[in-house]
Amino acid sequence: MKLVSVWLVCVATFLSSCSLGPLYQRPTVAAPEVYRGQTEAREASSFADLPWWEVFHDEALKELIDESLRNNYDLRVAAARVEQARALVGVARSELFPQTGYEGDIGRSHSISQLSVVTPSGQTSNAFRGVFNLAWEIDVWGRIRRSTEAALAELLANEEFRRGVVLSLVSEVAQAYFELRELDLELEIARRTVESFQRTYDLFSRRLQLGVASKLETARAEAALASTSATIPNLERFIVAKENQINVLLGRPPGPIARGAVLTEQVFPPGTPPGLPSQLLERRPDIRQAEQTLIAANARIGVAQANFFPRIGLTSLFGGASTDIENIVKGSGNIWSVAEQMTGPMLQGGRIYSNYQATIAQWEQAKLRYEQAVITALQEVSNALVSQQKLAEVQQEQERAVAALRESVRLATLRYTGGFATYFEVIEAQQQLFPAENALAQVRRDQLIAVIQLYRALGGGWAAYAEQAQPPPLWQVVLP
Repeated sequence: MKLVSVWLVCVATFLSSCSLGPLYQRPTVAAPEVYRGQTEAREASSFADLPWWEVFHDEALKELIDESLRNNYDLRVAAARVEQARALVGVARSELFPQTGYEGDIGRSHSISQLSVVTPSGQTSNAFRGVFNLAWEIDVWGRIRRSTEAALAELLANEEFRRGVVLSLVSEVAQAYFELRELDLELEIARRTVESFQRTYDLFSRRLQLGVASKLETARAEAALASTSATIPNLERFIVAKENQINVLLGRPPGPIARGAVLTEQVFPPGTPPGLPSQLLERRPDIRQAEQTLIAANARIGVAQANFFPRIGLTSLFGGASTDIENIVKGSGNIWSVAEQMTGPMLQGGRIYSNYQATIAQWEQAKLRYEQAVITALQEVSNALVSQQKLAEVQQEQERAVAALRESVRLATLRYTGGFATYFEVIEAQQQLFPAENALAQVRRDQLIAVIQLYRALGGGWAAYAEQAQPPPLWQVVLP
């Protein structure tokens, strides 16, 4: 019997060196040689390799990003998800080792039946029992190791999710900050325009008092002044809402936000090379997360296949049982047992096969999501590159328009005071300049946001933070 047990353990150990299920292979995704809209030469260096403090040359923005990475609630939730996944790896891995436990019971019984084999008729007796038990499933088919592999992949997927939250957070803070600075610029333009309309209104009022102007032109000037003045409280409302949005990202209650350089002084990166499309597979956290999810689905196929086969293990028990408690620890009360155990399915109504088919379908879904993530990433990079190029052209033309309208306001005012033009020319020129200046401010904002979108689409920035906020090492949960 002892020789048979040793033989079974040896055979089981040999078989456990192999695991059922397919070996993982990364799906082949056809990536282009260069991104659509890429104008720089094809090169391996990428704009995404820079940390955010080298991309956005604004100390106030850098401090806001640093604070958000310390206090943002979404990021803290993502970190807690990583720790939860790490613990679940330990749960799955624990089945590889022998499971020990203990149990004990104390009883007292009285019988009046002649049929009782525990207590003689008319007598009262005690019963004491205390045992230690051990059960160990030998992972012959790799079910436990495949389950642990799936849990480990889920852990890594959650870690990539956390990195994705970092990337999104940096991008959202930067974008909200530039939107705030654009609103500040619009407020400055509105106040400057109000002063210009006020001077026009004062001019018309003086001329009306002198009898050389009509009430109509004075009323038109007053209406233009009031209409522009109405935009100021509205902009102030938008500014407070944007500050509150940034505060939420920073994980703090509503309050003012520190400013750095004004929008017109923001420095654009001298060059934004996108790098190679193949680098997205290694850099984008969402793609890396999708791949880890696919690896987990692949491992679960092995778990489902192993469920078709019997589970082989060892069980043992050692302890004592007696009617006297002192005899439990004595030789007369000792009990023990050692047994090999094999359990397997027979008629399950198709449950195991259906579960196997479900894991195949889950793998297919994960594969399609991975491929979709790659294509979406390529689309986002292309959109950001084209936006950068076209917005630069828009800014150039909009600057020309603003310069021309400013000159037209100056000339119209001179012509009116000289008696060579009507008030319509002055009012019309001023009313065209105000929205044109706002449009130029919005284009500058959109250019900065395009830089952020490219940085985010390329998967940049999270690596610098990940090196500083690395979770505990994985040596505790790696496969044996």
